[in-house]
Amino acid sequence: MPSAFPAATHPVAGDEWPYVGGDEAGTWFSALADINDSNAAQLGLAWAYDMGTERGQEATPLVVDGVMYTSGVWGIVYALKADTGEVLWTFHPGIDPSAARNACCDTVNRGVAVRDGVVFVASEDGRLHALDAKTGAEKWTADTIIGRGTSKYTYASTGAVLLTSDAVVIGNSGADLGDGSTRGYISAWDIKTGKFKWRFFTVPPPPGQPFEHPELEMAAKSWGPNHDGRYENGGTVWDGLSYDAETDQIVFGTANASPYVRAKSAAERHDDLFNASIVAVNARTGRMTWYYQETPGDAWDYDAVQKFVFANLPVGGETRRVVMQASKNGFYYTLDLKTGKLLAADPFTYVNWASGVDLATGRPKFTEIADYSTKPKNVYPSWAGAHTWNPMSFSPKTGLVYIPTIDMPNVMVNLPLNKGRLDHLEGFFNTNGIIPDDTYDEPTLTRLFGPIPTKAELQKERGKTSLVREVLKAWDPVARKVVWEHVTSDVNRGYDGGVLSTAGNIVVQGRGDGTLRVYNATTGAELASIQTGSHIMAAPMTYKIGGVQYIAVQVGYGGIGISYPLPPVDIAYKNRNANRILVFKLGGGPVPQPEPRVDPLVYPEPPASKASPQLIAHGEAKFTEFCSRCHMFGPGITPDLSRLPKYVHGLFNQIVLKGALAGNGMAPMGDMVSKYDVEAIHAYLINVQRKGWEAQRKTVAAN
Repeated sequence: MPSAFPAATHPVAGDEWPYVGGDEAGTWFSALADINDSNAAQLGLAWAYDMGTERGQEATPLVVDGVMYTSGVWGIVYALKADTGEVLWTFHPGIDPSAARNACCDTVNRGVAVRDGVVFVASEDGRLHALDAKTGAEKWTADTIIGRGTSKYTYASTGAVLLTSDAVVIGNSGADLGDGSTRGYISAWDIKTGKFKWRFFTVPPPPGQPFEHPELEMAAKSWGPNHDGRYENGGTVWDGLSYDAETDQIVFGTANASPYVRAKSAAERHDDLFNASIVAVNARTGRMTWYYQETPGDAWDYDAVQKFVFANLPVGGETRRVVMQASKNGFYYTLDLKTGKLLAADPFTYVNWASGVDLATGRPKFTEIADYSTKPKNVYPSWAGAHTWNPMSFSPKTGLVYIPTIDMPNVMVNLPLNKGRLDHLEGFFNTNGIIPDDTYDEPTLTRLFGPIPTKAELQKERGKTSLVREVLKAWDPVARKVVWEHVTSDVNRGYDGGVLSTAGNIVVQGRGDGTLRVYNATTGAELASIQTGSHIMAAPMTYKIGGVQYIAVQVGYGGIGISYPLPPVDIAYKNRNANRILVFKLGGGPVPQPEPRVDPLVYPEPPASKASPQLIAHGEAKFTEFCSRCHMFGPGITPDLSRLPKYVHGLFNQIVLKGALAGNGMAPMGDMVSKYDVEAIHAYLINVQRKGWEAQRKTVAAN
């Protein structure tokens, strides 16, 4: 269909949705128009399927030959009849639940691939699986992880697999974990047999080790003389893999370096290739054809792995085949797809770490705010990114890109120099990026991390604009400006969803408040709002069977949000986090609401404790350092450890040190914390629980 949509580089999705992004260009756009800007208000539920899990759902389903294929948590695969929701088969990859420890941001999965009667998926533990599309039987499996079982094994796979002409390609995650012990790469496996083909490392090996391929020798020179050989450098490829058949190139983005702070000051910063970069490699050989580094010397967690869109755009008086990305660092990049030449780089949201990008050199123009080496700085955007994994959509009909944008800063702190109790934080290494939302408790944060700005001081920079919000933006990549926008969540993150656009002149996005919203693609006017009762993070898709157009979306809260308590405005605060596939059509019915959340906000009576203030203080520090990556105080996905029942208190040491609940995903932590640390953590949690329980008793007595 490129002829119908000249801006499209590949045929766009029609009756089927054969790729995670709809087409090979990753547009999340469909030519279907039965559901359009004149009738979208008539949408209702056609069918729903309960996936049987309660974690995060980030995948977009595929529909091929009347069958819907999709993945859920752990890499579980589901095959259903796309017109009725009847289950044809499911596949469970058989993962050790303790592997959840290696996923920085929940046991999510972002999608499958289908070709020639075979379904491909990467399970959370880094294995590739090829499944018979009719039965779900496994045809072959391949282990993509290097160093499995060693002390440096902190890998997980959460991204959608990519298919080239003859290979299955996957990256992995882990650049934020294990004290810098993860080294990024992508690997290719024969599509028919699962036999290994090639691997491209994104960062060089430690000094003195041999280079696995020529590109790494050049990369090593950019790391400078202060390169610490104890670290594996990061640069993982956890999302954002794309393939262009015309150039036979794989285009992918790389994550942050690890640890974040590797220089004493901005003057000592080095580029650290190929971190925070876009890289293109030949799909058959794995050798690099070009690269562009978005954030040289990244110290802000500005991964460049956000999904790419290919398009035909007018640039400088001629039509160019381009690759576009709304990057985590807040800039919208347009590059020549064949050569990697930078054509445009513009802020699509509020940015203060750089004043712009020099198009001649491709380098950002750093501001003084970017340097937090000696003093905490409030940096926009935050480590969460101005745009993260949630897919944006490009409509070759309107020419606009619809970006789920996170307008939010973080106070970046160099922990060893800021004189707090912590100089290390699991998931942040030697730094912390503190989000100024409703959880910004200045006394506690100062006690743990050292002096930080007050929230009032932070607010001065943005005036009346909330410090934390999410915004759906319609971006014109030719005029390089925002055309329309909607604030989708305010004050706290909503973890709002990815985006679909169609030839029916509509844009579809789900929100954390449980609503599926439909907008006019040209004007931004809201056309419909359907309360699903479930948090929506994933991007919708659309397909047509038997003359009926459907819109489908997977729902369920999770991802990086597992580290934070749910705010009351989030629908998952009120309802059970039932993971479902919801499918809509014109004239459909209401959406059945999940049961109310069963976890009451009450404190069980805690056990007696004679812990000293010093032990409790040590426990607070160690809980923050190692446990807060997955556990929060308040409703969420993982257990609230301030409300532990009596039997869990009795097993606390066995759980943390010995893995008594490893089958539930709580891996043993004995390699990270000592017996004394665990005693202190337990004392701290009992103290928090006692305070909550006593306040609860007073409230009950007063009433």
